[in-house]
Amino acid sequence: MKYKNTDNSYGLVTILIHWVMALIIVGLFILGKYMLDLDYYDAYYQVAPWWHKSFGLLVFLLLLSRIIWKLINPKVKPLESYKTYEIRLAKLIQLSMYLVLLICCISGIIISTTKEAILTFFGLFDVPTLFTVGKEQVIIIEQVHEYSTLTLIVLASLHMLAALKHHFLDKDITLKRILTTKEKT
Repeated sequence: MKYKNTDNSYGLVTILIHWVMALIIVGLFILGKYMLDLDYYDAYYQVAPWWHKSFGLLVFLLLLSRIIWKLINPKVKPLESYKTYEIRLAKLIQLSMYLVLLICCISGIIISTTKEAILTFFGLFDVPTLFTVGKEQVIIIEQVHEYSTLTLIVLASLHMLAALKHHFLDKDITLKRILTTKEKT
């Protein structure tokens, strides 16, 4: 089993980070929407945000790890069957997902540390307040967080639909390359 990428396939580390992040992000989106309907007397009013923030920090750490791993690994080459516009569009969507996810994470950290002064990572360590903002700015940052998460879900859906299109319509190995470390031809 290979850990690093090759020209033709993704390594185990890339595959694991990709799928773990995907699952957590979908879970965070669902939990975030659920939390909007909680009131003070709900049993999950304190618990749900704690989980959301802890897993949000995990996504941020995984994102930083993923960016570093991407920089030090070989780049998996596009298949010869890909059209030029598909390659460009895929790069644009992937870059946009990285950027929007970074905005999601940073805005979430700002919101959490501004409101509570200390943000905890699963109770293991605390992230201190880096700077404070006023109530008006918090409202704007909350909107940035909300809209960036919606944008991320749209981009991730396009990403997923493209992979499914390649698998079912084009019948190529695009999806298989992110599912297994075996070399495909």
